[in-house]
Amino acid sequence: MLANGATGTGISAHKRANDLSDFSDELDMIEALGVETIELPTYDMDIVVGGKIRRPQMEALKKACAGRDVAYSVHGPLAINFMDEAWRLPRHMEVLEASLDVAAEVGAEHYVIHSGLVPQQQGEGVEAAYDRQREWLSRGGDIAAEHGLILCVETLFAGYEGKGIASSPKRLAAELGAINHPNVLATLDFSHAWLKLDYDGRRDDFVEEVKALAPWSRHLHIHDSFGRQDDIWMFTDGERVAYGHGDLHLPVGWGEIPWDRIVAECTFPEGVLFNIELNERYWYAAQETVDATKRLASAARTAAQAEAA
Repeated sequence: MLANGATGTGISAHKRANDLSDFSDELDMIEALGVETIELPTYDMDIVVGGKIRRPQMEALKKACAGRDVAYSVHGPLAINFMDEAWRLPRHMEVLEASLDVAAEVGAEHYVIHSGLVPQQQGEGVEAAYDRQREWLSRGGDIAAEHGLILCVETLFAGYEGKGIASSPKRLAAELGAINHPNVLATLDFSHAWLKLDYDGRRDDFVEEVKALAPWSRHLHIHDSFGRQDDIWMFTDGERVAYGHGDLHLPVGWGEIPWDRIVAECTFPEGVLFNIELNERYWYAAQETVDATKRLASAARTAAQAEAA
């Protein structure tokens, strides 16, 4: 843990071979970057199959992770959506329970789950979806607590076709406050938050919005972007970078997220983790991104510091 009470800096791993036979090589490479934690992309590892753990794949992951001088977080399936139709929620919970078991077996502390998405509809329908999400996230928090895990609900954007609704950072903060569960906190993905606000025509509200969610944000997703809609056809990812469009997962400092202002104005929980999500395309800049993120983590203000002051 850093002097300011933050856990430190991590980075998300990428799966290589589907059978995980070379995943230890990925973790070796990441450890050499000097991070304190590694986020495991269990959503793409074929460990949970039909809502149950497939033991050979689970053992392959545990073997790759064992004996390392890092801590772990886990990003579970992105499709889990507790704002979905009520009849589908038990299926989402089945996958969440199995995924939390996976996270517990590798000794993770933070489990990342996406916040809900709902199609555009009348306000009463949207609020009913929020009601469902509060109920089922609270249930998920109870299961996470049994495993010693923190369920970290990630900020999202709903895309640019006008067909979906995602929570703003302030709305997600309000939802977490209403749930009021010690094991249900937030993953603040700054790029996702900016893209959401840009779509809503509230780009200038970005810092104030993330300040509202920061006290709930035990887990952060760090990557850069320009917060611009990906609403023009592009042939390659290189063209998206040229335009600065979309959720680019750029190295820190390549985009326009106001990192210095964020760490100066936000107060995060003690134990906050600065986890980098870097597009594989830019892995050649991984070390510079880790170094930049370490500076942010060291400069951040936590609740522990605020109480001491």
